[in-house]
Amino acid sequence: MAGIARTSATGGGGMLGELLAWSSSFEHDRQLVREDLVGSAAHVTMLAHTGILAAADARALRGGLRALYDEARAGSLELPADEEDVHMAVEAELGRRLGEVAQRLHTARSRNDQVALDLRLHVRDRGAALLGELAALVGSLADRAAREKDVLLPAYTHRQRAQPVSAAFVVAAWGVGLARAADTVAYALSRLEMPLGSGACSGTSLPIDRALVARLFAPWEPTRNALHTVGDRDFALDWTWASARVVLALGRVAADLVDFTTSEFALARLDGAIAAGSSMMPQKKNPDVFELVRGKSARAAANVVAMLALMKGLASGYNRDQQEDRLPLLEAGPLASGCARVVALALPHVTFDAERGARALDEGFTQATDLAEALVRRGVPFREAYKAVGRLVATAVDERVALRAVDPARARAIHPLLDAQALAALDPRAAVAAKESLGGTGPRSVDAQIGWLREEARALAAAAEAQGSIDALAERVFAEPI
Repeated sequence: MAGIARTSATGGGGMLGELLAWSSSFEHDRQLVREDLVGSAAHVTMLAHTGILAAADARALRGGLRALYDEARAGSLELPADEEDVHMAVEAELGRRLGEVAQRLHTARSRNDQVALDLRLHVRDRGAALLGELAALVGSLADRAAREKDVLLPAYTHRQRAQPVSAAFVVAAWGVGLARAADTVAYALSRLEMPLGSGACSGTSLPIDRALVARLFAPWEPTRNALHTVGDRDFALDWTWASARVVLALGRVAADLVDFTTSEFALARLDGAIAAGSSMMPQKKNPDVFELVRGKSARAAANVVAMLALMKGLASGYNRDQQEDRLPLLEAGPLASGCARVVALALPHVTFDAERGARALDEGFTQATDLAEALVRRGVPFREAYKAVGRLVATAVDERVALRAVDPARARAIHPLLDAQALAALDPRAAVAAKESLGGTGPRSVDAQIGWLREEARALAAAAEAQGSIDALAERVFAEPI
């Protein structure tokens, strides 16, 4: 059955070998072989239940598919390499093993709905795995935040020291960003539907049962329109976008750590287990791991752009252009999962420098806003308070001292309410403790954020479990009675 896509199956003449090789998607489709086998097994089961296929033939086909699946999972499956894609390669290999009964496998389906199914199953498998990894990482960030409540450091806006915060608050910010990115993954998975049975573009005249196949792939529902289904790659757009969101969120964590571990910031230290050296400068401890995570966001974003450009202006139904979806779609999951695993492995080897954080707060004027708000609490209009503290900052700059070191008499001369009571707000710990507004850096607020992150981690883990891996789906499908 060699060349089945152009000869045995279609009865047509063979395509020029060089053109067949150039147009083949088999190199990339190999990654979808388990998905293709599970989809075929579900299809055979449905054909048997509807009486389109004799039970004996269905059992033979599903047994052959199970053998291929077990070999694929073990990494020992060899498929004929001269086929146009993985779908035809599977059919050809079944023909070699089972004989004529393999010719019944493709009843009531097209490669168009096969690839639509395989790609969705791939997104489901990789998305569930990514959700599980993110659940663990968000949970570990919540635990790390709980351990960093006593460490203070500056928060930054415009890469300038802004206000005092706890390291717990910074870590919680990383966790919230990742949880929100994970939400986009969960959304992408929630939009997946079961496409098999759409045929080439308009369904089939045979009495198939699409609801049965959807039940095997629960919680999926069947797609609504066959023409739209075979040409639809909205799920691929959702998937590449969601994966990019994850890598971008991880890249922002990485960017903070690249900055924090420089000698200029010096707010955190890398231990030798994750620091890279220089080939020329023996003193260097480089944050290469985090730089690479930050850099990979370029590839993640490029996958989104590639999918958008590919689908722009395509006519309804399947077009061979869509074969070019493989590279961005298949790269998206491993790219995001790899970055998540690397960050999870590296973070325990990063230590915040509490002493340097305290010095950074004293060297700047990060408590200025807290002092202005102390005046506001005593009835001073904010803009008046803002201007008074601004003059106090200018005094500290002129005298080259920290804001807390300005002579209290000079402060009262600027504004009569800049007294000892107000100046107490310049204590960084008091400044942090005072910010108990929802989402703020105050201890109770941060505790609430940590609690929310833990709840999100549990919800993400549950969502991953509900989707299940391709292996779990395979067990469900192959166990269905015929």
